[in-house]
Amino acid sequence: MRPEPPDPPTHSSGPTVHSPTHSSGPAVHSPTHSSGPTVHSRGLRSHLHLTRGSLDLDVEISAEPGEVVGVLGPNGGGKTTSVLALAGVLAAGAEGRIAVDGEVWDDGRHVLPPEQRHVGLMLADPLLFPNLRAVDNVAYGPRSRGVRRREALERAAVELERVGLGEQATARPRELSSGQAARVALARALAGDPALLLLDEPLSALDPDTRARTRSDLARRLAAYEGVTVLVTHDPLDALTLADRLVFIESGRVTQTGSPAEVLREPRSPYVATVVGLNLYASEGDSHGHARTGTGAVVVTTDPTEGPVWTAFSPSAVSLHRREPEGSPRNTWPLRIRDVTLHGQSARVGLTGTIDLTAEVTLESIATLGLHVGQHVWAAVKATEVRTYPR
Repeated sequence: MRPEPPDPPTHSSGPTVHSPTHSSGPAVHSPTHSSGPTVHSRGLRSHLHLTRGSLDLDVEISAEPGEVVGVLGPNGGGKTTSVLALAGVLAAGAEGRIAVDGEVWDDGRHVLPPEQRHVGLMLADPLLFPNLRAVDNVAYGPRSRGVRRREALERAAVELERVGLGEQATARPRELSSGQAARVALARALAGDPALLLLDEPLSALDPDTRARTRSDLARRLAAYEGVTVLVTHDPLDALTLADRLVFIESGRVTQTGSPAEVLREPRSPYVATVVGLNLYASEGDSHGHARTGTGAVVVTTDPTEGPVWTAFSPSAVSLHRREPEGSPRNTWPLRIRDVTLHGQSARVGLTGTIDLTAEVTLESIATLGLHVGQHVWAAVKATEVRTYPR
């Protein structure tokens, strides 16, 4: 057994970031006093403007108290860099600025170090001390800020109750399931009453069943949290069910922001369309309901929009045929199957040709049509299933 880490200091004159000996540290803790200048604004106000390697990041992330902001984007787009800047591991840049609950953490000249920011952090790996009980893991945050042991343990017990783990307070990490360990990590991040909670892929290491249960537990706990939560995730379901507002970062820039309903209704980049599960094309529309894509394909809609438009339709609106279909569909294209991916009792079929698109069909259709990669088929979409809206 590894020796327990030394007790955190019991004084509050100089807070320190403490971490287990086997990791870089599970959380960022902060003092209870304010160290920076104040501004008259609650919640989070940030402009991150920095260069990290080949990435040029220039994004704004703001949120009101109690709001959960979901940050999504492709790998290398700037999500993790944004979290590191908010936590204080990276500076926001000469033109950057971060203020939380009226306190300026970074104004481009003066940067508050991580240990002086009122931040809670939860990662995919819970990073629990293996030789400490769950309650001691949670209490370690308050203890590192100078809270007395008894008070810290009482606070930890409250947080464990809030995430449904009151009966597991004395369990060691090896005695916990992966979902329970994740909830202990969440309790630890919140035990210090942070003004800003950073969740970086918090559920990505869990299996699907555990992930669904833990997502539900996380949603209930975040609903009662009064600070700002920034949730970084690749999982659309995590973002759509947990976040009040979504921010998409691609190549260091914000490409879209809005409520989940707004993003689902009108995605504004191919990546966003992929996340919400739509076929999307930058097009030029006319008054007759024709939208011409960049590849020259024409998509017909009964809801025309003139000028530069986004053209969108659901994969479930696409039907596949071995021969050119007859009848009502006004959009038909001969295409080749690029890939087939199973999703439960349905399959997603990627097609390429004059227009690239994704169709969602039943497994019965796959078997009946004998669909396979490389096969040439016809794809059809009714004009009533196509939406256009201004770019």
